[in-house]
Amino acid sequence: MEISYLGHSAFKIKGKSATVVTDPYSHSMVGLKLSKVEADIVTVSHNHDDHNAIDAVDAATGRVKKTIIGPGEYDIQGVSVMGYPTFHDEAKGQLRGKNTVYVIYIDGFSLCHLGDLGHTLDEQTINELGNIDILFVPVGGYYTLDAEKAVEVVHSIEPKVIIPMHYKVEGMAPDLASKLAGVDVFLSKAGLHTENFEKYTLKSVADLPMEELIALLAKR
Repeated sequence: MEISYLGHSAFKIKGKSATVVTDPYSHSMVGLKLSKVEADIVTVSHNHDDHNAIDAVDAATGRVKKTIIGPGEYDIQGVSVMGYPTFHDEAKGQLRGKNTVYVIYIDGFSLCHLGDLGHTLDEQTINELGNIDILFVPVGGYYTLDAEKAVEVVHSIEPKVIIPMHYKVEGMAPDLASKLAGVDVFLSKAGLHTENFEKYTLKSVADLPMEELIALLAKR
């Protein structure tokens, strides 16, 4: 399995039987350019332009692209996806609406993408998510979890690998960049071993780290 960072909250997850892209974004909204990418499955955590640019993703050659929007259970080309209802804010969606957290089961790994989660998780949701190998967590604050609450969510889920997302980067649209913190704030508060990767690749579950690892991926 190979994970590439496409910027903001978008990732390409390439498995043996299918490729998944999470939360593709609009260039006009984010300011970053989404790389040309193909996928069999696209997950959308919520319908804001920086997370739902489905048309920016091409169907994998000779296949039909499946878009997943919202809670439910989905099985596509050997990949299982579970969507769990959450909120984009701390007011049960009254400020920014609903959000879907996805757990993606691919090549024997369990990956959890939190989307634009705006609150910490209750015990019931944590139990429903189950054992998570890799967690994609928003850390930039304002619209989502800030660094401190992101650390709290990480501790509650206890993944093997943490991949930060949704933080301020160079080249981002000024309006968005002015509201988000950089990833360094999260790294400082988390205090965990951090490594930089161009891509994050695992051949089997046995390759997962023994201790919690923050994998900081370069945008591709």
